[in-house]
Amino acid sequence: MGDFDARSPKILVFSTDIVSDPGIDLAGRNKMHYPATVFVLNLPCSSGIKPRWIVHAIERGFDGVFIAADGSDCSYVPDCTARTAKAVAAAQALLKERSFNPARVKMAALCSVCAEPFQRHMLGFSEALRKMGPAKKGSPT
Repeated sequence: MGDFDARSPKILVFSTDIVSDPGIDLAGRNKMHYPATVFVLNLPCSSGIKPRWIVHAIERGFDGVFIAADGSDCSYVPDCTARTAKAVAAAQALLKERSFNPARVKMAALCSVCAEPFQRHMLGFSEALRKMGPAKKGSPT
């Protein structure tokens, strides 16, 4: 695995403006530590995520993608969680077809005050990705 063990995996987080972003911001304001290699991209609703975005991120060098889903707090669509889960499942299937471990994609509902859960998710996901090693096409992990 080389120097991968010495660094934190790159994680792309899809977060939502109204629901999960405030919780992630709260983690920062409270100086809660999580890997500096976590990059947050916000959007209006997690159900709008396209599977190809997730696959593109993995193929272009992110080790994992985390979707901070709106859950039942979504103000746009009543079935947000189901739609987001469907996009995640489709992305995992596409990754598997491309010989990437589908466990490189994770989804969890995060609310506007979920600073501690966000920190725990980032630490745990980072550790799981570190154990998998770098995302490489054709890698069994």
